[in-house]
Amino acid sequence: MPDITVPAGAQELPAYLAVPEGEGPWPAVVVVFEALGANEDMRAQADRFASRGYLALLPDFYRGAPWLRCVRTAMRQLFTRRGPMFDHIEGARAWLADRDDCTGRVGVAGFCMGGGFALVAAARYDFQAAAVNYGILPRDPLKVLDGACPIVASYGGLDRSLSGAAGKLERALTALDVPHDVKEYPGAGHSFLTAGRLPAPMGAISKIVMGHGKGRDNAADGWRRIFAFFDAHMGSTT
Repeated sequence: MPDITVPAGAQELPAYLAVPEGEGPWPAVVVVFEALGANEDMRAQADRFASRGYLALLPDFYRGAPWLRCVRTAMRQLFTRRGPMFDHIEGARAWLADRDDCTGRVGVAGFCMGGGFALVAAARYDFQAAAVNYGILPRDPLKVLDGACPIVASYGGLDRSLSGAAGKLERALTALDVPHDVKEYPGAGHSFLTAGRLPAPMGAISKIVMGHGKGRDNAADGWRRIFAFFDAHMGSTT
């Protein structure tokens, strides 16, 4: 499970590659990180996918720079739906699909900020499935998500920053006839699927506004749904 580099236009992008045990080929997944970047918690999620038979790539879109220096630019790209991060997500998908140990079927899984990117990428690129975990919805979901691949999404009912997002996404995907599994967990907040923690003083504020980390007892069900959905649409070999 080495630190590698992947092509990013004329440059190279650092990344973390988690490889399943045994012999491939395997389906693959591009893991798009939270606002905090490609930290150990996000690497653990790539490892989680690999343990379930998915070749998992976690690109470091911040290129090792501190997250506070990069997050504003990343969020601007998310809201405008254009910029290098989208190009790099597609580059990561193509790189995985072309590997000899990949079946050619690639999904995308995003967390927090990365969930928003995954949602847009689900309709823009040739992904076979997308896991959107507490991701920001685009302002015009009926337009942006038209033609999207199958989507599994999880939200926390205590997350006031995304109030009503699950319902809006459910209605949009139903109207667009996109296969989906959208669920809001009433007792959960933001980032309940992972162990990531925000540094002080933002950590305390996020717990109040977003219920950050609350309801992690729902994580097992959330991950069960993600893997069941991915297995159905991407064909894991496990």
